[in-house]
Amino acid sequence: MNNILYNEIPCVDLSDFTSKDATSKQKFVQNLGEAFNNIGFVAVKNHGLSHDITSSLYDSVRQFFDLPEATKLNYEAENLGGQRGYTAKGKEHAKGRSIGDLKEFYHVGQEVSPAEKLILGYPSNIFPREVPEFATATTKAFRILEKTGIEILRAIALYLGLDEFYFDDRVKQGNSILRAIHYFPLDDPQSIDEGAVRAAAHGDINLITLLMGASAEGLQILRRDGEWIPVTALPDQIVVNVGDMLERLTNKK
Repeated sequence: MNNILYNEIPCVDLSDFTSKDATSKQKFVQNLGEAFNNIGFVAVKNHGLSHDITSSLYDSVRQFFDLPEATKLNYEAENLGGQRGYTAKGKEHAKGRSIGDLKEFYHVGQEVSPAEKLILGYPSNIFPREVPEFATATTKAFRILEKTGIEILRAIALYLGLDEFYFDDRVKQGNSILRAIHYFPLDDPQSIDEGAVRAAAHGDINLITLLMGASAEGLQILRRDGEWIPVTALPDQIVVNVGDMLERLTNKK
């Protein structure tokens, strides 16, 4: 493995992997694997989310977050530990920090049949009545991103010398979560706890995370040499990063 110090995250084209061309597919696998080995992040284009689907998702999410706080709190299910529905500002904080992040978010999970729900033990999704299109937009994006994530995992499997479909059964109907996040402005010091930030430094706990483009800059990643670099993905790209589960599964490879 070459220890490459990227100044920006590499970009790959998912259509190279899903094409019938063996050379393009292998190149994608190698480039993805090297990026994940060296910096843990990669930008992906041709990921399946159209402009219309993305716009519909952002519009419905924005409508929800624009609702009065009292209305939003109706969709906070304390008994689910934040796994579904709304979580208010300051409730979540990074590992090792006691100060809550300046963000609110909404979780949508796997939609399964009643019989499958009994077997899997998943809680039901909670959808806001005030924004009827929210359910359709979030579940559609969930399915597309899940399909994209499976393709990325197939490429990872090949890079690791495993069968291409090694992860398929392991993530089938997995308890993945679509997280819609609203970060609060920093222009009112009176309403901000000292030391609070929008999202403190952290690692993700899962196998991989798929990040849709934010409406503003701010995401940074920590390079191996200890330097923070900005993530500058284009609007038609998503960013995919490695999580703790995959690091542990591959013995920190």
